[in-house]
Amino acid sequence: MGKKEKAAVKIVLDTNILISSLLFKGELARVVDIWKKGRIIPVFSRDIFDEFKTVLEYPKFSLTAQEMKMIIEEEVLPFFEVIEVADKIKRVCRDADDDKFIACAVSASADFIVTGDKDLLDIGRYKSVKILSAPGFLRIFKSE
Repeated sequence: MGKKEKAAVKIVLDTNILISSLLFKGELARVVDIWKKGRIIPVFSRDIFDEFKTVLEYPKFSLTAQEMKMIIEEEVLPFFEVIEVADKIKRVCRDADDDKFIACAVSASADFIVTGDKDLLDIGRYKSVKILSAPGFLRIFKSE
């Protein structure tokens, strides 16, 4: 008998982690490799996806429309699960704009939110969702 395959872990990536994973070489680029291997299922809601698209357009990234389209169509959409947020969550996070990540994670029954945002990290856990830094999350997948 072969090695028992672990079930994929559902995660919500905050926008900065997602952008850094896709656009920059370095430790965070491992997150992309892990999702492409099917070890994690990244999840986002319409609100998170809209924020991601807006950030991709920032002039500091100097991406052409074609490059943005390729990132979305080849690197993101084939691997991400898009969910409908069932319950709006308000006032959980100090920064109300970050509540969308918690709402998405809860609606998707995600295992983790991966973030560099101190307001989210200070929460640590919400219901069954653990909130981890990128290094903390990557330690779980150190052999990937």
